[in-house]
Amino acid sequence: MSVFLLISLVGWAAVVGLALLRSRAYAIFRGVTLGLQVLFAATLAYRFQSPPWLFWAFCYLHGAVFVQALGLIRPRMRSLPYRALVSVPGSFFAAGTLLALPWVLAKAAGFELPGVFLPYAAAGIGVLQSLWSREEARDIVVADAEVVPALTRHRAGSARVKRPLRLVQITDPHLGPFMSVQRLAAICQRAVDKDPDIIVLTGDFLTMESQADPELLERALAPLSRLPGQVFACFGNHDHEAPHVVRRALSSNGITLLMDDATTIQTGAGLVQIVGMDFVWRERKAHLARVCAEHPRVDGALRIVLLHDPGAFQHLPEGEADLVLSGHTHGGQVGLVSLGLPHTMMRAFVKMPDHGLWARGTDRLYVHRGTGHYGFPLRLGVPAEESVLVVHSPAHHGEPQPS
Repeated sequence: MSVFLLISLVGWAAVVGLALLRSRAYAIFRGVTLGLQVLFAATLAYRFQSPPWLFWAFCYLHGAVFVQALGLIRPRMRSLPYRALVSVPGSFFAAGTLLALPWVLAKAAGFELPGVFLPYAAAGIGVLQSLWSREEARDIVVADAEVVPALTRHRAGSARVKRPLRLVQITDPHLGPFMSVQRLAAICQRAVDKDPDIIVLTGDFLTMESQADPELLERALAPLSRLPGQVFACFGNHDHEAPHVVRRALSSNGITLLMDDATTIQTGAGLVQIVGMDFVWRERKAHLARVCAEHPRVDGALRIVLLHDPGAFQHLPEGEADLVLSGHTHGGQVGLVSLGLPHTMMRAFVKMPDHGLWARGTDRLYVHRGTGHYGFPLRLGVPAEESVLVVHSPAHHGEPQPS
């Protein structure tokens, strides 16, 4: 195992050195992430040495992590063979090795935990969940005058109307190793096929791999051009890394980008006002208050706010939105949602809304689980989402109908 560690350290030094060709920040990032990878993998490698093929598979997957890091020095979208042989195996192994933290800590304490294959089995499930989306229909009741004292997870509500608003939200596709142009185009086509009143895109379209070629996102969103005047978008945080690419893709497909702007449209469910917020890091409360003041409510219209980051919902002036649509969290990305439970790893560390319907005062927030992911290598226990949101608004439709 000392040879495994030595080769890993040489690989670590080579990648970090070459990463400087891209930027100092990327070199530091890779120094930390690959350093943990080397430490964890070297601690666990001896448990995979028999039979010999298992150890060689362990080495191959470990190597894929390094090749993937090298490839991002000059990032670009890769071919299917590269993704199948490097990107997906590397993400699988990096995630499984990180999940093996309890086994690493046990070894450091001088004893062995059984079941060292379990974190890699979980990562295998994560690969499948990262390549698949769950199609759902969600009923949401808004503008029902129910006042919720503090921000909390909320039930759908029981009031119904004869003609609710049907909308599809696409968020956080993160075009990259797990989200090909073809996969995102298929997601967009399924959204169109659902025949919604409107489609909204709430940001984070790209990854490092997809920022270089402006035609990639343009092709991926092309099916949405079949609903002119019905598709609206706002920016997420990652969109500011390549704003010209995102703007071009949206514009070429007839998608209305609302950057601190608003529009009102007539739908089969009545008048709808859509307010799109830009993503900002600082002074969010003042930013949201200013945009709301510049675009006041339209009488008789259902007011929907596109706000990428659900953490900013608490700063939105109360009463300024019937429904806020957010993404950003990827649903928490790691959790127990697949088992029908709301718990996610994110909520253990950050107390902002992670997925589903939330309420504060009379405002409602829906946090979409996203279609892609970024950051942690995989989804695990939190499936990607392709939902039709059926929005019932008694205040804008007269008397509610029996459910």
